[in-house]
Amino acid sequence: MSKYVETICKKAKTSSYNSSKYDTRRKNNTLSTLIKEIRSSKLEIIKYNDKDIKLASKMGVKDSFLDRLVLNKSRIDNMIDGLDKIIQIPDITFSISKSKRQLSGIYTSQMRVPIGVIFMIYESRPNVTIDAAGLCLKSGNSVILRGGSESLNTNAILINLLENSLIKNKIDKNFIQLVKKPDRKYVSEFLRMSDYIDVIIPRGGKGLIKNIIQNSSIPIIKHLDGNCHVYIDKSANIGYAKEISINSKTQRYGVCNAMETLLIHKSFSKKHTKEIIEDFLLKGVTLKGCIQSRKLNQNIQPANDKDYFQEFLAPKLAIKIVPSLDVAISHINKYGSMHTDAIISDDDKAIDKFKLEVNSSSVMVNTSTRFADGYEYGLGAEIGISTDKIHARGPVGLEGLTNLKYIVDSKGKIKH
Repeated sequence: MSKYVETICKKAKTSSYNSSKYDTRRKNNTLSTLIKEIRSSKLEIIKYNDKDIKLASKMGVKDSFLDRLVLNKSRIDNMIDGLDKIIQIPDITFSISKSKRQLSGIYTSQMRVPIGVIFMIYESRPNVTIDAAGLCLKSGNSVILRGGSESLNTNAILINLLENSLIKNKIDKNFIQLVKKPDRKYVSEFLRMSDYIDVIIPRGGKGLIKNIIQNSSIPIIKHLDGNCHVYIDKSANIGYAKEISINSKTQRYGVCNAMETLLIHKSFSKKHTKEIIEDFLLKGVTLKGCIQSRKLNQNIQPANDKDYFQEFLAPKLAIKIVPSLDVAISHINKYGSMHTDAIISDDDKAIDKFKLEVNSSSVMVNTSTRFADGYEYGLGAEIGISTDKIHARGPVGLEGLTNLKYIVDSKGKIKH
């Protein structure tokens, strides 16, 4: 085990023990200081980010990857807005709930507590550095951040701003640490540090998730791929069907909550189905579809089974005409990633069935999949979108980064 990894982990563990000493006011003041630091350093952040973009471009990365790497003024403003939202969220750490006197005379209650030490590993997306740091600070968790090698320059300036904010508010600067060495061998070492790290939160491709599952015994909050669906029911409002399906796919391509498969009931208007297909083609989206959909437009390429499992993260879309709501639900549960799936319908029974039977962390009703986001859900920022079924599910915000412990109190009660 390298001294580098061990030192980071020990510092994180030690700093996590002090989390109860940092009250809400100090944590919020630190986040306010960070907002000021970011706001006054916008041009410098963009300058460092430009270095990363140029290096990544030379490596010939995909457009979707490059898009996630970019930090412009608008995205920096979104980071600041996310921090402001975190400040406004009520601080639930160390709060007491469910107090009850038991028949034995003891009093039981539950306390909301931080998880401890979080190892956050993510690719591109330097905004995650700020989102994760802000949420971990507010939830009382010490965090070790390991961004991708492609964002080293951007993350270097962001961690400086974070450290300045911690120091100015007398919080241990080791509460938030960045792994500054890009060599992947260090990641393997972190995966074995179960004595120090309480949970791993990965945000990346299936290969990254698979590697962690196979090589670590530390609990994971998984952020898997977003193979999201929109289902247009036979009773769908025409305007909703067009606007939601187009927005879900084209508002931004390289994100996990973008639609990747469009399912359309066979009884939905053929005329309007053709119009939706044409709208996608005019926007430059490559369409891959079933036999029935290809009969509606000769520019649709044939789709195979693999296409329906695919998270394209690009201007590509799979289309399928389905005979019923049941078939649509079966398709989503088979091919989807349990991330986000939407129904467009005016039929309350169809909507209720979809909500009950689609096994995803977010189910949208007459709403774009692009709203599947912690910020949009009022969580402030998010540290990821969990497709797991245990502990945290969907966008993981403040509550998802805490756990519960029982507090038992009495006047000298003993067990007889």
